[in-house]
Amino acid sequence: MQAAPVRATAIPSFTDALRAVESLLMSSGQRTARRNAWTSVLEDRRRAKDRVEAQRVLEQQAAVRS
Repeated sequence: MQAAPVRATAIPSFTDALRAVESLLMSSGQRTARRNAWTSVLEDRRRAKDRVEAQRVLEQQAAVRS
């Protein structure tokens, strides 16, 4: 009995597949704009999370001092 042959190339991830489709459908400028927009969304989410955390800390401090 022989072992199964080892695959030389990795199976592309779902993200890789989406990027390949994206490159076929969109021009370079559109891809850049979409990625920049998504980066902005992620940054806005991070800042909102930081604001909520800062507000929670401030409220805890106010409660301790009262």
